[in-house]
Amino acid sequence: MRPHDPIESLRAAVVGKVRGVFNDTSAGERPVAISGEALFPANSPIRMVHADIVSMMVGGIRSLLLQMLHPHALQGVLDHSNFRADMHGRLRRTAKFIAVTTFAHRDEAMAAIARVNKIHAHINGILPDGSAYSATDPRVLAWVHVAGASSFLAAYIAHVRPGMPVAEQDEYYRQSAVVARLLGADPVPETREDAEALFRAMRRDLKGSPEAREVADLVLNQRPEGAPPAVQTLLGTEAIALLPPFARAMLGLEKPGLAALPARAATLAMGRTLRWAFRQS
Repeated sequence: MRPHDPIESLRAAVVGKVRGVFNDTSAGERPVAISGEALFPANSPIRMVHADIVSMMVGGIRSLLLQMLHPHALQGVLDHSNFRADMHGRLRRTAKFIAVTTFAHRDEAMAAIARVNKIHAHINGILPDGSAYSATDPRVLAWVHVAGASSFLAAYIAHVRPGMPVAEQDEYYRQSAVVARLLGADPVPETREDAEALFRAMRRDLKGSPEAREVADLVLNQRPEGAPPAVQTLLGTEAIALLPPFARAMLGLEKPGLAALPARAATLAMGRTLRWAFRQS
């Protein structure tokens, strides 16, 4: 880098700001190091999808909104999480897990998966109807997985690569299935068609509730530390727009009207800026 190069200084400032949002620097956290010995090869679909920051943030919001429609997943959050006080921390830890299992050395990835499985083993309780729930339930884990994978892929296609071939989308599901199975999910889709079928089949397990709407409100409106309020609004608007109509109805959310167009334009521009800053093609 040339001394005092303004372009490189701008890149560094943008990268530093983003890394500050995703890493708890006060606790000594650093960005995940990309390894040549990760679970997945370089330039494979899962690494391309998970590398795009803006579409992953939009997809992450959409994923959480969908997950909270499953009573078991919702109750686990209500009983065993401090999400009301630390929604940003929860989102940051989820983002870190995805980054480690996608890009870090396979040993780090397997250790992260083992830690999550150990935590899940202690998350259980009783639902309001008196039935039991457990974070190790394979079908609940299957919903969490398909909600996440379909959301990340939908946002990536909408924001980065509208013409992504179906074969590459199928490969994305096959790759993401590796981590899902290690976490105990079952059934796990391996193609886009399988994912769409599982998504439809699991709708009967879902339920809207005041508690789900409370979590949705926090996800959409609790601003991460250091993030401009306008950014949170844009990302949330995009996530809502990408939700299936039944999910918006269950959560009491309105489909974005005229606001959807400027939100899409702004998030597309934001995505291009971050890809430029991180030198992503």
